[in-house]
Amino acid sequence: MAVNVKGLSDNARKTAIAELNARLADALALSAAIKQAHWNVKGRNFIAVHELFDTVKARLDEHVDMMAERVQVLDGVAVGTVEKVAKASTLKEYPTDLTKAEDHIKAVCERMRDYGEKVRAAIDAADEAGDADTADLFTAASRAADKDLWFLESHLE
Repeated sequence: MAVNVKGLSDNARKTAIAELNARLADALALSAAIKQAHWNVKGRNFIAVHELFDTVKARLDEHVDMMAERVQVLDGVAVGTVEKVAKASTLKEYPTDLTKAEDHIKAVCERMRDYGEKVRAAIDAADEAGDADTADLFTAASRAADKDLWFLESHLE
């Protein structure tokens, strides 16, 4: 049974689903990259950085779930398999040869900045299409990503 969200044009719905799935792929790739960093980080402040990566990932995963569920609300199909995400993500592939905390933080921050920029573009796309609720969802994801980027970059000072 198709969901009929009143007040949204078909174009708004389709645009939102496309933007949500695109950012979902990036968020899932970022989440996996952060876990890669968490598993392999070594060095000074190990436990602080190790735990921070888990905290950042947990906050990101909340937004992943919101994006996927919003796709369903709009009568779309949330696409989040590893195979599809690997093809769809626009984020740079995470290196698997890093061990130093500073190197992991820099690599994660680079991807978080890219993700944040793309989420901000998705805010505008959803808003222009007429879906304020999806734009709001992206705004919350953007705000969280910016805050976590600040937390991570503070370790590089």
